[in-house]
Amino acid sequence: MQPTRHWDRRGTGGLTFTKLGFGAAPLGNLFKAISEDEAQALLEAAWAAGVRYYDTAPLYGLGLSETRLNHFLRGKPRGDYVISTKVGRLLTAVPPGKGDGAGKWIDVPSRVERFDYSHDGVLRSLEASLERLGLDRIDVVFAHDLDVFTHGSEAAKLARLEEFMAGGYRALCRLRDEGVIAGFGAGLNEGAPCDWLMERGEFDIFLLAGRYTLLDQSATGFMDRAAALGVGVVIGGPYNSGILATGPRPGARFDYGPAPQAMLDRAARLEAVCRAHGQRLLDAAFHFPLRHKVVVSVIPGGQGLAEMDSNVRAAAARIPEALWQDLAAEGLIP
Repeated sequence: MQPTRHWDRRGTGGLTFTKLGFGAAPLGNLFKAISEDEAQALLEAAWAAGVRYYDTAPLYGLGLSETRLNHFLRGKPRGDYVISTKVGRLLTAVPPGKGDGAGKWIDVPSRVERFDYSHDGVLRSLEASLERLGLDRIDVVFAHDLDVFTHGSEAAKLARLEEFMAGGYRALCRLRDEGVIAGFGAGLNEGAPCDWLMERGEFDIFLLAGRYTLLDQSATGFMDRAAALGVGVVIGGPYNSGILATGPRPGARFDYGPAPQAMLDRAARLEAVCRAHGQRLLDAAFHFPLRHKVVVSVIPGGQGLAEMDSNVRAAAARIPEALWQDLAAEGLIP
């Protein structure tokens, strides 16, 4: 079994997360298609390695990720794993060739997505996810993509945040109070809207992608404020879309696109320090977020067995304290 962290903000028993979680976006054929057999083999390998936390979303493959998890989890005792999914988008079936996601989600169901953070929209989204997953309960629900990265401007982001607080937030509070879900929060690519939400509501746990990594610690303030309130954080995108896994080689990716030179240079400095200590850059990247007490799990993606094996190796690595001290001395981490 993987090492775990227990989270129980409300004193109701809480949840036990494996430090290595499974980010299920690749099950949705992200940028390349994988077969059903490949998807199930990947999930079986994660389970065999002791992974017991799975994060998915309706967006991932326009429902495909959730249905593939249904196939895998059907025979597993429900108390043996933790699962989270997301709300904020509703999917509608359309004729073949008319669906969303061209170029990003490959060979997926023909559906279009529509943003809806309202009270009824969130309940409808959750009901559809339960059906796709084949489950009677979901442990953690994240409001998905309430950020500029997704909505394009500060004004559009703010409108969606306010829509959620006026509607979907109330629905999730009721589900939590009734014990239908253990907790909820938001899954975002930016730290600022996490703070905005935390200042205005009673949230339990956030999923933050790419903003508290070995390469980018721009959300450090949010992380510290979450810790003070007992709020948990799941870290997604610990390798910043690839550059911390591959190193600063030509074609390395950062935040879903080609890495800018400044990030290539910074990654090269990080890699040099890791190399001096005989450590893989990827291993240090996995463990860096876990040094913050607020982090309950790190969920790297991975579409193949080799990537899964690499993530398992990273989770098992022992990083010497001297490496962190040298990175701090170089001004590369706080």
